Amino acid sequence: MAEDGPVDPSEIGERDAPPVEEKPYKIVFEANKCIAAGRCAEVSANWEMDLLSGIAKPLTYFFGEDELEHNVRAAEVCPAKKDRGVIHVVDRRTNEEIAPDPNGDGTLSVDW
Repeated sequence: MAEDGPVDPSEIGERDAPPVEEKPYKIVFEANKCIAAGRCAEVSANWEMDLLSGIAKPLTYFFGEDELEHNVRAAEVCPAKKDRGVIHVVDRRTNEEIAPDPNGDGTLSVDW
Protein backbone atom coordinates (compact mmCIF):
# COMPACT_ATOMS: atom_id res chain seq x y z
CA MET A 1 0.00 0.00 0.00
CA ALA A 2 1.10 3.51 -0.71
CA GLU A 3 1.33 6.00 2.11
CA ASP A 4 -1.67 7.91 0.79
CA GLY A 5 -3.88 4.86 0.26
CA PRO A 6 -4.17 1.95 -2.14
CA VAL A 7 -1.99 1.76 -5.24
CA ASP A 8 -3.87 3.07 -8.27
CA PRO A 9 -3.42 0.51 -11.08
CA SER A 10 -4.07 3.18 -13.71
CA GLU A 11 -0.78 4.88 -12.80
CA ILE A 12 1.55 1.86 -12.96
CA GLY A 13 3.61 1.61 -16.15
CA GLU A 14 1.41 3.87 -18.23
CA ARG A 15 3.98 6.48 -19.26
CA ASP A 16 5.22 4.51 -22.30
CA ALA A 17 2.26 2.16 -22.65
CA PRO A 18 0.57 1.30 -25.94
CA PRO A 19 -2.97 2.63 -26.43
CA VAL A 20 -5.61 0.91 -24.29
CA GLU A 21 -7.58 0.07 -27.43
CA GLU A 22 -4.65 -2.00 -28.76
CA LYS A 23 -3.52 -3.61 -25.50
CA PRO A 24 -6.34 -3.47 -22.95
CA TYR A 25 -4.58 -5.60 -20.32
CA LYS A 26 -1.40 -5.18 -18.33
CA ILE A 27 0.70 -7.02 -15.82
CA VAL A 28 1.75 -5.52 -12.53
CA PHE A 29 4.59 -7.72 -11.28
CA GLU A 30 5.97 -7.67 -7.74
CA ALA A 31 9.38 -8.98 -8.81
CA ASN A 32 10.88 -8.36 -5.40
CA LYS A 33 8.52 -10.98 -3.95
CA CYS A 34 8.98 -13.64 -6.66
CA ILE A 35 10.06 -16.97 -5.11
CA ALA A 36 11.26 -18.49 -8.42
CA ALA A 37 8.86 -21.44 -8.41
CA GLY A 38 8.57 -21.19 -12.21
CA ARG A 39 4.90 -22.11 -12.41
CA CYS A 40 4.12 -19.00 -14.44
CA ALA A 41 6.64 -20.03 -17.09
CA GLU A 42 5.12 -23.51 -17.21
CA VAL A 43 1.64 -22.24 -18.09
CA SER A 44 2.25 -19.04 -20.06
CA ALA A 45 4.25 -18.26 -23.18
CA ASN A 46 4.63 -14.70 -21.84
CA TRP A 47 6.71 -15.77 -18.81
CA GLU A 48 10.26 -17.04 -18.61
CA MET A 49 12.76 -17.70 -15.88
CA ASP A 50 15.81 -15.42 -15.85
CA LEU A 51 18.88 -17.56 -15.34
CA LEU A 52 20.94 -14.73 -13.83
CA SER A 53 18.45 -13.45 -11.28
CA GLY A 54 16.61 -16.74 -10.76
CA ILE A 55 13.22 -15.04 -10.91
CA ALA A 56 10.48 -14.94 -13.48
CA LYS A 57 9.98 -12.10 -15.94
CA PRO A 58 7.29 -11.31 -18.48
CA LEU A 59 8.20 -10.87 -22.13
CA THR A 60 5.60 -8.12 -22.33
CA TYR A 61 3.63 -6.17 -19.76
CA PHE A 62 0.81 -5.09 -22.09
CA PHE A 63 -1.31 -7.46 -24.16
CA GLY A 64 -4.64 -8.09 -25.87
CA GLU A 65 -7.48 -10.59 -25.62
CA ASP A 66 -5.49 -13.26 -27.48
CA GLU A 67 -2.99 -13.45 -24.61
CA LEU A 68 -5.36 -12.97 -21.70
CA GLU A 69 -6.09 -16.60 -20.82
CA HIS A 70 -2.50 -17.78 -20.31
CA ASN A 71 -1.49 -14.62 -18.42
CA VAL A 72 -4.47 -15.06 -16.09
CA ARG A 73 -3.41 -18.66 -15.57
CA ALA A 74 0.15 -17.52 -14.71
CA ALA A 75 -1.26 -15.15 -12.08
CA GLU A 76 -3.51 -17.85 -10.64
CA VAL A 77 -0.79 -20.51 -10.26
CA CYS A 78 1.81 -18.25 -8.62
CA PRO A 79 2.46 -19.59 -5.11
CA ALA A 80 4.27 -16.51 -3.79
CA LYS A 81 2.80 -14.49 -0.92
CA LYS A 82 1.12 -17.59 0.48
CA ASP A 83 -0.74 -18.24 -2.80
CA ARG A 84 -1.90 -14.62 -3.21
CA GLY A 85 0.60 -14.30 -6.08
CA VAL A 86 2.91 -11.59 -7.31
CA ILE A 87 1.60 -11.46 -10.90
CA HIS A 88 -1.41 -9.21 -11.25
CA VAL A 89 -3.44 -8.98 -14.47
CA VAL A 90 -5.25 -5.65 -14.69
CA ASP A 91 -7.95 -4.56 -17.15
CA ARG A 92 -6.74 -1.11 -18.20
CA ARG A 93 -10.26 -0.08 -19.22
CA THR A 94 -11.69 -0.53 -15.73
CA ASN A 95 -8.49 -0.54 -13.59
CA GLU A 96 -9.69 -3.75 -11.96
CA GLU A 97 -7.50 -6.71 -11.10
CA ILE A 98 -8.72 -9.73 -13.05
CA ALA A 99 -6.29 -12.21 -11.54
CA PRO A 100 -5.49 -13.37 -9.01
CA ASP A 101 -8.00 -11.01 -7.30
CA PRO A 102 -7.73 -12.64 -3.85
CA ASN A 103 -9.95 -9.94 -2.35
CA GLY A 104 -12.73 -10.76 -4.82
CA ASP A 105 -13.47 -7.10 -5.52
CA GLY A 106 -11.08 -6.15 -8.34
CA THR A 107 -8.78 -4.05 -6.14
CA LEU A 108 -5.08 -4.34 -6.87
CA SER A 109 -3.60 -6.81 -4.37
CA VAL A 110 0.01 -5.61 -4.29
CA ASP A 111 1.96 -5.29 -1.04
CA TRP A 112 4.10 -2.23 -1.77
